[in-house]
Amino acid sequence: MTKLVDFIQRLPQLDRAQSAGVYPASVNRLGSSWIFVIRQDMIDRLVVVGDYAMQFHGEGMPEVDFKALVCPLDHHNAVMLRALFPFTAPIPVLHHPATFGVGDRLGIATPGHIQVFQEVDAIPVLAQQSIRELTLTGRTYEDVLDVVTYAVYREGFKKGYGADGDHLKKPEEIEMALRLGFSMITLDCSDHIDNSIDHLSDAEVDRRVDLELSLTQQYLNRVFCVEGNEFSYDEITLKRIVLIYGKAIDFACGIYQTYFQKGNARADFEISIDETFTSTTPLQHYFVASELIQKGVKIATLAPRFCGEFQKGIDYIGDLDQFEAELKVHAAIARHFGYKLSIHSGSDKFSVFPIIGKYTQGHFHVKTAGTNWLEAMRAVSVVDPSLYREIHAYALDVFQEAKKYYHVTTDLTRIPALETLSDAELPLLFSLNEARQLIHITYGLILNAKTSDGKDRFRTTLYQLWQTHADVYAKMLYQHIGKHLTLLYSEITE
Repeated sequence: MTKLVDFIQRLPQLDRAQSAGVYPASVNRLGSSWIFVIRQDMIDRLVVVGDYAMQFHGEGMPEVDFKALVCPLDHHNAVMLRALFPFTAPIPVLHHPATFGVGDRLGIATPGHIQVFQEVDAIPVLAQQSIRELTLTGRTYEDVLDVVTYAVYREGFKKGYGADGDHLKKPEEIEMALRLGFSMITLDCSDHIDNSIDHLSDAEVDRRVDLELSLTQQYLNRVFCVEGNEFSYDEITLKRIVLIYGKAIDFACGIYQTYFQKGNARADFEISIDETFTSTTPLQHYFVASELIQKGVKIATLAPRFCGEFQKGIDYIGDLDQFEAELKVHAAIARHFGYKLSIHSGSDKFSVFPIIGKYTQGHFHVKTAGTNWLEAMRAVSVVDPSLYREIHAYALDVFQEAKKYYHVTTDLTRIPALETLSDAELPLLFSLNEARQLIHITYGLILNAKTSDGKDRFRTTLYQLWQTHADVYAKMLYQHIGKHLTLLYSEITE
C-alpha cells in the first residue's frame, strides 16, 4: 500500500492501472479525489482516494498518509456514486428513436450488454425487472439499479441508460420505483382488461353497455385515416371495445394523473395492453390511444398484443404475412399519436425483427429478459457440463409447476435425453425451442432450490461459476444480444 501514492499519481497511464487490477475505464478524478473500481480476490470493490472518501463507507488504509477507502459495492455507495457521477444514474430514454430493454435477472449481465451498446445507435434500458421476477430471484429494486450503476461506472459507459419498473400493477409498486430513481414505468393494465367480452354475442354486448354521447359523436359515422389506413366503428364494435378496454383506460389515466401529472415524475410512461389472450386489433389500438391522448395522458410507448405468439425465449410463432400486415398498421397508429411501439417478450424473435425495424422506421422499444438468463445457463453447459446436467434434470422434474405461470407449448418429449448427449453437445440444447423453454420458465425454481438441510442447491455454485467465467458470459451476451439488434436494423432504410 505504501506505493499507492505513486500509483495514484500515474492513474492516467491506464496500462499501469490495468496491471494493478484497476478497471481502466472506471478511473475518474473529482477535484483532488480519485475514484475507481478494482478487482481483488475475484471481487470488485470501489476505491475512493481523497476528500470524497468521507462520503462513502468502507475499510480505511491506515498504512498510507492520505484519505483512502476500499468500499463494498453496496446500496449506500451506489447512491453516492449516482450523486457524484450523473452518467451512472438512469434517465428517461424513450425519446430516442431506438431503445432496447435487457432484463438482467441475475445482476451480472450489464458488462456484456454494455459491449453491445457501445457499438450501436440504440439506447439501452439496462435495469428492467417486474415484481414477479424480483420475487422469483429474491432480489430488490435497489439491487437491480445498484448493480447497473456499478457496471456502468466500471465500464465507463456514458451514453446514458434507462431503468424500467416493468409490468407494475399497483400504486405502491410505482411509488417505490419512482422513489428509487427508475426512469421508466411500464403500467400493466391486464387486470383491467376484460378478455371475456370477445366470447359474447353481439346481442349480449349491445345489452351490457350504453355508449356515452361523447363516444358516439367521436367515433360513430366517421372514417379515420392514418397513413392510408382507414378505420371506422359501427355501434356494436365500439361497444365491444369499450367493454374490453374501458376500465383499463380509466386505470391508466388515474395512474398518470397521480404520479406523472400531479406528482411530476421524471420518468417515461409506457402502457402495456399485451398481457391478454387475444391480439389487439388496429381498431382497438386506435381507440385506446385516442382516448388516452384526449384525456391528457402523455405516453412514450404502448405495447399491444400482436397476432401470433410471442412465447418466452423462442422465435415468433404465427403467420409472418399477417404479422407484417398488422404491424405496419400498428406502427402507423403509433406515429400518428406520437409514441413508439413497444415489443414485449422480444427475446429471440429473430424472424420478425427485420419487419419491426422496417415498419417502425427504426423507432421502437424492444424488451428482452429471459434470453439473458438462457445465455448464462448456456455458459454453465460449456464450462461445467456436470453441473448443467444436474440442473437440467431438476428442471424436468419441476417443469409442470413452473408452467402454471407461463403460456408455453413445450413438448418435453422433443428434448434429447441427457444420457444420449456428450458434454460437447450440451450447448446445442440451447438451439432447441423445447429445451430453451424448459430452462427459461424454471429459472425461479432453479435459483431457489434447497438441499435437504436448507442450503442453496444451485444458486451459490452458479454465482461462483459466473463470477469466475464472467468473460465467457459477457462474450456470449455480446454475440447474442448483438444479433437481436443487427436484425432490427437490417431492413431500415435512410
